[in-house]
Amino acid sequence: MTAPADLSPTLQLACDLIRRPSVTPLDADCQAVMMKRLSDAGFALEPMRIQDVDNFWATHGSQDGPVLCFAGHTDVVPTGPVQAWQNDPFSALIDEDGMLCGRGAADMKGSLASMIVATERFVADHPNHKGKIAYLITSDEEGPAHHGTKAVVERLAARNERLDWCIVGEPSSTTLVGDVVKNGRRGSLGATLTVKGIQGHVAYPHLAKNPIHLAAPALTELAAEHWDNGNDFFPPTSFQISNLNSGTGATNVIPGDLVAVFNFRFSTESTVEGLKQRVADILDKHDLDWHVEWALSGLPFLTEPGALLDAVSASIKHVTGRDTRASTSGGTSDGRFIATLGTQVVELGPVNATIHQVNERILASDLDVLTEIYYQTLVKLLA
Repeated sequence: MTAPADLSPTLQLACDLIRRPSVTPLDADCQAVMMKRLSDAGFALEPMRIQDVDNFWATHGSQDGPVLCFAGHTDVVPTGPVQAWQNDPFSALIDEDGMLCGRGAADMKGSLASMIVATERFVADHPNHKGKIAYLITSDEEGPAHHGTKAVVERLAARNERLDWCIVGEPSSTTLVGDVVKNGRRGSLGATLTVKGIQGHVAYPHLAKNPIHLAAPALTELAAEHWDNGNDFFPPTSFQISNLNSGTGATNVIPGDLVAVFNFRFSTESTVEGLKQRVADILDKHDLDWHVEWALSGLPFLTEPGALLDAVSASIKHVTGRDTRASTSGGTSDGRFIATLGTQVVELGPVNATIHQVNERILASDLDVLTEIYYQTLVKLLA
């Protein structure tokens, strides 16, 4: 294992953050560490604790000119069975293969460390940089996400704060750091469908209505439906049933209802209201007694080629020599909330191969590469 004294400033900070067990919505003083570093670099700090969630907003520079925001989260998902890890999940060890191991290494304490160190260096090199550098950090990204970035963005919007560009430190890379950046995300629309029947004895089906039998053709049609064709930036909208429940546990009882949980990951070619209406039409077509509870997690957003994507792509090329690929694949991120401000949003972070897994790990040296990419992006946009 590598001794702390041998580590770069970015890796020292990453290890410090990983060693803090900040499982959602706990922050475990990760934000205090970050705020102290930013304060020492001359940032104005604004902690925002909302309900049980720690957040902060920090700024450096002038009100005049563009605003570049770094956004991310200090919370991590639970470790799962600790005995399944090769090392303590919060030990932040670097193994003999040069891998930084620990919960949050990829998602996303490594990115946070890279952001801080790159910013410290940039502010020291360019104390009178144009525009403003901002930080929007939460401890509620992996959880319900009600009192984190979403709530902070609402406060910023209420006081007309401007965010021109935002880099979210989500682990976007696939094989090599910087090979993929996310320039948008699909929307996420969840639903809980209840189909009513009439409970009865299996020997007397004429006295009952089996909701499983009734709902099956409708669910099959929903699963087979072609919702849209996608476009140049997004794949076609997908529909997936994630949970199906019915029955009393007895073999001789026809159940009284069926509950199906499903989700749309939808492109900009579909709308929330349009998807809801099409679902209703299919359910009505099958003459079901039904009710749906809808839950919109986020609308799709897209950052088309422009100043931010160009600067990030050029910085990756400058540092690594490789061309990056912009993608909208994957799940949701807090970028969906920030994009509502009219902000160009790009996600750029480490390789995502082990996120949320036991033995989460990334190549330690990738964080120094990521730090340099963030620094060069700052130079291109604000120097």
